[in-house]
Amino acid sequence: MTTVTKYSGQEAKIIEAAKSMFIEKGFAETSMSDIAARVGMNRPRLHYYFRTKEKMYQAVFGQIVRSFVPKMQDAILQKDKSVGERVGEMIDAYYAVFLVQPDLPLFALREIERDADAFIGMVKMQQMEMYGSVSKIADSLREEMAQGHLREIPLRAVFFTFYGLLIMPFLTKNLAGSLLLKDDETLEDLLARWKPYVVLQMESLLCVK
Repeated sequence: MTTVTKYSGQEAKIIEAAKSMFIEKGFAETSMSDIAARVGMNRPRLHYYFRTKEKMYQAVFGQIVRSFVPKMQDAILQKDKSVGERVGEMIDAYYAVFLVQPDLPLFALREIERDADAFIGMVKMQQMEMYGSVSKIADSLREEMAQGHLREIPLRAVFFTFYGLLIMPFLTKNLAGSLLLKDDETLEDLLARWKPYVVLQMESLLCVK
């Protein structure tokens, strides 16, 4: 079982600063000196808390994952609820995080492109026993398909459809600001109107006719 590290005080402040820097510039383009300057301390002092940039990145990544993965897995595994209800809860869990950090989806895609193996390894490190694992979710979906409760389709189709629909508004938010938003409409307003279509598409994909 992976230990969940809780940070407080100065460490928490450092992680928040590092998260902002990583999301803005990416891992490769962010230096320990950049983070130290953002926090307002010298680099040797920063190394006292986090010896390497990789250790800091792990802490940041873990915080991000823990902010939505438990709710996502809880939603998927609630077999007593309809597909629409479960998808809706998953969307809400992601939106709660992405609206605070709207550049997070683009950051994740850039990090996958930079080093997919490292990104996957980081994800595996955060699969804490108390929250289950990706394989548990996959097994649950396959079981529902085998029992006839869900349409039997490749899980990659589920993955591509859901995440494509989920993150596209964030990847195109600058375009949306210029062309897609109506007067006085915010990104949050746009997402609220987009959510029912995501649910509808996932119901069409998964629900047995």
